Amino acid sequence: MHINSESIHAQTKDSEKLNDHKNKIINSVGAVYPFEIKFNSSLKLQSGQSINNYNLMVETYGTLNSNKNNAVLICHALNASHHIAGYYENEPNNIGWWDNMVGPNKPIDTNKFFVIGINNLGSCFGSTGPKSINFNTEKKYGADFPLLTVEDWVNAQVKVIDYLGIDKLCAVMGGSLGGMQALSWSLQYPEKLEHCIIIASTAKLSAQNIAFNEIARQAILTDPNYYDGDYYHYNTNPAQGLKLARMLGHITYLSTQDMAAKFGRDHKFNDYQYSFDAEFEIESYLRYQAQKFAEYFDANTYLLMTKALDYFDPAKKYGNGSLTKALENVLSKFLLISFTTDWRFDTKCSKEIVKALIDNKKQVSYAEIDAPHGHDEFLLTNNHYHNIIRDYADNMYFNIA
Repeated sequence: MHINSESIHAQTKDSEKLNDHKNKIINSVGAVYPFEIKFNSSLKLQSGQSINNYNLMVETYGTLNSNKNNAVLICHALNASHHIAGYYENEPNNIGWWDNMVGPNKPIDTNKFFVIGINNLGSCFGSTGPKSINFNTEKKYGADFPLLTVEDWVNAQVKVIDYLGIDKLCAVMGGSLGGMQALSWSLQYPEKLEHCIIIASTAKLSAQNIAFNEIARQAILTDPNYYDGDYYHYNTNPAQGLKLARMLGHITYLSTQDMAAKFGRDHKFNDYQYSFDAEFEIESYLRYQAQKFAEYFDANTYLLMTKALDYFDPAKKYGNGSLTKALENVLSKFLLISFTTDWRFDTKCSKEIVKALIDNKKQVSYAEIDAPHGHDEFLLTNNHYHNIIRDYADNMYFNIA
């Protein structure tokens, strides 16, 4: 009899998720309700193209005070969305991706701050993206959706902030790709934020990181179901390519120590099966993660997001690519955090930003945290890390209360 151990593994994961939900419900912002903001205007993009009549999905938590100076914008990473905290009434297990960070009495305390989450343009979670209808053609954008940059996302986000009637944000915060957006906010709209919080991020990708992204994209682009990006028209999905992309990406988010501790060389069977089925626990884990990802994420969005990562380099237009020159006119105060086992965006990336800020005599705090879980550490509940955020946020609040 053949036992589908991947199915058992998935059921175990779902059970763990349910138990995790029961634990997280404590101090949660509770049931949340996303809303859509439609912009009947044109957004000029860095590429020279424009997006017309676009919409952005938004969630907010907490209360905007009378002075409108307690707003914190949280920018999401590659596969996340506007759903930062809480849960949906019709999907109680769909908990926000940073629920451990945002909520009553949590590091970003919603008793104090008005927290804003915006789904990036080009995403697949409700904002205008490749799956959306192009009003010029009355068909889904597909391959016609223009390439985007981090700067484009920031320009779209500022439209939401203006729509909410907020002149200046208390802080812009993000991890990984979200940290790049936070940094870009400080450069593009220096007068519109008081604090910039950058976690496990960088001012530009290394050649190695660009290489990882390119391999992931090629997995999608060469999937026979991709159809040059117009797979919606053919009612297909390049799921196999997306799965491979996710498996590759997921490896880079974990540390060597973390993978060894979680999986080692553990086998699913008593002995080798001499097949190409998943025999090691790490193989089963990666296949499970890839399958789940391909069920909810869009391949065109993945391509857009990774290319925006590659393009980000705010120092490029300055002499010799000087980050110090690029950060010369920022006005916000900064907090940067990196993790010792994060080899995707290692500590040198954060230190480069810190040095450029110090060179410009800007106010910056920096913490390098010895933690085992690699790049994904920024999403986890690490008391040292969370207490640093909590203390910094408490100081932000003290200065506006």
